[in-house]
Amino acid sequence: MFKKAGKTLLGLAVAASFMQAHAEDTKKVDVLLVGGGIMSSTLAVWLNELEPSWSMEMVERMDGVAEESSNGWNNAGTGHSALAELNYTPMDKDGKVNITKAIEINESFQISRQFWAWQVRQGVLKNPHSFINTTPHMSFVWGDDNIKFLKQRYDALQASPLFRSMQYSEDHAQIAKWVPLMMEGRDASQKLAVTWSPIGTDVNFGEITRQFVGHLKTKENFDLKLSSEVQDITRNEDGSWHVEYKNLKDGTEHATDAKFLFIGAGGGALKLLQKSGIPEAKEYAGFPVGGSFLVTENPTVAMQHMAKAYGIASTGAPPMSVPHLDTRVLDGKRVILFGPFATFSTKFLKNGSYLDLLSSTTTHNVWPMARVGIDQYPLVEYLAGQLMQSDDDRFAALQTYFPNAKKEDWKLWQAGQRVQIIKRDADKGGVLKLGTEVVASEDRTIAGLLGASPGASTAAPIMLNVLETVFKEKVATPEWQAKIKEIVPSYGTKLNDSAAATQKEWDYTAEVLQLEKPPVIDQSVKTSVAPAAPVESKPANDMAL
Repeated sequence: MFKKAGKTLLGLAVAASFMQAHAEDTKKVDVLLVGGGIMSSTLAVWLNELEPSWSMEMVERMDGVAEESSNGWNNAGTGHSALAELNYTPMDKDGKVNITKAIEINESFQISRQFWAWQVRQGVLKNPHSFINTTPHMSFVWGDDNIKFLKQRYDALQASPLFRSMQYSEDHAQIAKWVPLMMEGRDASQKLAVTWSPIGTDVNFGEITRQFVGHLKTKENFDLKLSSEVQDITRNEDGSWHVEYKNLKDGTEHATDAKFLFIGAGGGALKLLQKSGIPEAKEYAGFPVGGSFLVTENPTVAMQHMAKAYGIASTGAPPMSVPHLDTRVLDGKRVILFGPFATFSTKFLKNGSYLDLLSSTTTHNVWPMARVGIDQYPLVEYLAGQLMQSDDDRFAALQTYFPNAKKEDWKLWQAGQRVQIIKRDADKGGVLKLGTEVVASEDRTIAGLLGASPGASTAAPIMLNVLETVFKEKVATPEWQAKIKEIVPSYGTKLNDSAAATQKEWDYTAEVLQLEKPPVIDQSVKTSVAPAAPVESKPANDMAL
C-alpha cells in the first residue's frame, strides 16, 4: 500500500515539475501578433505609440516580414481612395450614381496618409519616396453606356471636396497628354472618356512593413520570431491565450501566453481563428482567389506611363474583373503591371498548403459555402473563363489599354492569394462579404482580420477600428484620445464635411510624404455632407490586388 502511494506521489511530483518547467518556458507578453504583414505591423506601431510600456511579440512563418500579400510584387500597390475604382460608385435603383462607399474609402485613405506622415515625422518611416509616390489615378472607359456612366460618376463626386481634384475629358489630345502610351496606335474614331486625379498614389506596403518592424525591433519590449509557425491556440484559465509555435528552421517548439492576441495572418487568419475555438469564427468560411499580372521592366516602356488607369468590368463579368494598367516603383525602379487575371488555388496563402481550403471547411461553414456557390454562378463562370485564358488572350486584353504593346517586353507574374469572406446568413444560408471584417471574441481578448479589399491602403484606420473594438475603455481615456488626435488630426471628424479641412490635410500630408503639391479645392462648390444611403452591394468585389 505504501509502495503504491509512493509511486503515486512520485508521479504527481514529476507531473508538477514538468508543469512548472513548462510554465517557466512559456513567455508572457501583453500582446502577441500572428503574422508579419502590414496589418500586424501597423497595429504594433499604434500600440507602441499609445502604450509604449506594453510587451509585444510578433510571430511570422516566413524568413522575413512582408513576404506574402504585403510584398510589393504580390499586390498592385494602389493607394485605394476611390479616385479611379468604378466599383465603389454603383448605380442605385433610380439610375443615380451612389458615392457613399467612395467617400468612405477616401476618408479611410486620408487616415492612412496622416498616420504615415506622423511616422515620418517621428523617424519611424524614412525616405517617403521609398514607400509612397504621387501617381495619378485614372478611370478609362469606352462605349456609349460606359461613357455616360463615367460622366454621371464625375458629376456626382463633385459634391464631395475629397474628389474635386478630378478632371473629366473625352478629348483624345488631352488624354494623350496624360497617358501617351495608352493612346499611341489607338483608333482615332474610338469614343473614350476618362477622369484624371493628380493626387493618386502608388504605395509599397512591403517597404512600409519592413520599416515599421525595423523600428519596433529597436524596442526592448518587442520580440520578432521569424520562420515560426503557430501550431496551437488555447485559452488559459486566467483568460489569456496560450500560443504554441514551431521554428521551421531547427524544429524547436516554443510557447507564449498573451493577454491580447491579434491574428493578422492574411489568408491564414481564418484557420487560426478556427483553431482558437471562439464561437465567432464559426460564422465564417473563405474562398481563395489568386491573381496574376503582365509585367514589363523595360525602362523605355515604363518611363512613358505615369498613372494607375482603371477600366470597367466587361458586360456580364463581376467587378473583380476590372483591369488596370499601373505604374509601380518596386525595388527602386519603375515598372508597369497590367491585370489582374484571376487564378485559382486551394491555398489561402501564396506560400500556403493546397489543403488550406479543405482544412478550413467545417460542419458550421460548409452550407454557407455551398449556398454562395449556387447563388454566385456568374462568379464561378468568370473564374472558369479566366482559368481557360491563353497567353494570347491575356496579351489581347493588354492591347485594349496599350495598343502598341510588344509581347517580348512582357512576362506573366503570379501575385498573391486573397481569401474572400463567406459569412453565415439566416435568410440566404451564406453571403459573400465585401471588404474586411474584424472578428473579435466577446471578451475582446482575441481579434483577427478577414477579407481583402481595399486591404493595405486602409491598414491604419482598420487597426484603429481594432483598437476601438478591443480596447474600448482605453480609447475613451483622455490620454489615448489626445495621442490618437495628435497622430491623426482629423480623427473624430469627416473631411467630406469641409473643403477647408480637406485642403489642410492634403497639404500637410503631401508636404511630409514628399508628394506633389495638391491642387487648390474650389470652395465655392456646395459640399454634400449627407451622402445618399448605400445601395445593396453586389457580392463580388475587386481582389484588392
